[in-house]
Amino acid sequence: MLRRYLALTHARNMEFLRDRASLGWNLLFPLVMVAGLAIIFGGPPRPLFKVAVIGAGDPVQVDAHPFLGTRYAEFYALPATERDAAVAKVGRHRLDMLLDLQPPPRYWVNPESPKGYVLERLLRAAGGATLEPGAVPGRPIRYIDFLLPGILGMNMMFSCLWGVGYVVVRYRKSGFLKRLNATPVRPIEFILAQLSSRLLLIMGITLAVYVGTDWVIGFRMEGSHALLALMATLGALSMIAMGFVVAAFVTSEELAGGILNFLSWPMMLLSGVWFSMEGSQPWLQQLAQVFPLTHLVGGARAIMLDGAGMADVTPQLLTLAVMTLAFLGIGARIFRWRAD
Repeated sequence: MLRRYLALTHARNMEFLRDRASLGWNLLFPLVMVAGLAIIFGGPPRPLFKVAVIGAGDPVQVDAHPFLGTRYAEFYALPATERDAAVAKVGRHRLDMLLDLQPPPRYWVNPESPKGYVLERLLRAAGGATLEPGAVPGRPIRYIDFLLPGILGMNMMFSCLWGVGYVVVRYRKSGFLKRLNATPVRPIEFILAQLSSRLLLIMGITLAVYVGTDWVIGFRMEGSHALLALMATLGALSMIAMGFVVAAFVTSEELAGGILNFLSWPMMLLSGVWFSMEGSQPWLQQLAQVFPLTHLVGGARAIMLDGAGMADVTPQLLTLAVMTLAFLGIGARIFRWRAD
């Protein structure tokens, strides 16, 4: 028994070590992720609060008000012409506070935001008692209302990428695709069939989660359910097609897992799932636009929280549609039936 166990263990180890692509990726992926996270989140400690400031110079001059010297708060300058848009961002948890030092000095916080409450107390302690609190228009939005579209989008992302990219690689490695190649089925037909199947499953699961969470929590929904369904469908299609690009040429599950992790983690961190990218480095905001999840979450939030219509979310819909077609075209072009 021990001899058989050792023989099987040795065989599995040699199988992995001889797969140079998987071995190299498993060594390279952690280094790339650590380097990327160090670039994004490195430097001084991350701020706990995000505050937009009007009338304190650009960049913000700390001596313009004692509150601007508060540690662990990120202050960035904002033109006075963008005040109304910034007030709306405060109401949607994209900003923790808006501070306007132009006469008459005012500030805005979301009454449903714990961070806004803390910042308001810090502002008053720093000599801001003379500042008038401004009213955030509309019904206050809870953080869970802001978070829910991101959580639903993130769940769709994992289901799309892993449910297609990983499964098709397993089909290829097991020889199923090789046998399927002996039939009249063409690559584009196989891809579209897999896409349709995964889309139906994902949309059904997402609908069940949406209805269940709404029944338990009662989240905010200001826009059209039909438009939200269209946004979710195009978002799912784009990420399924992205998974197919990986599945089109990868021959081992280990390598597929590494590449899918390399795609999913940056999307989860930079697509606004957990926090807004407002005020972050411009190059980070531009990088986030490359990911389908960014456009899906942004469009869904606009529909659910702001009641956005078709004209408002057309850029996101078009971007997701173009991404879907591009990924499908690339996947169909490089698709391989066989592992060799």
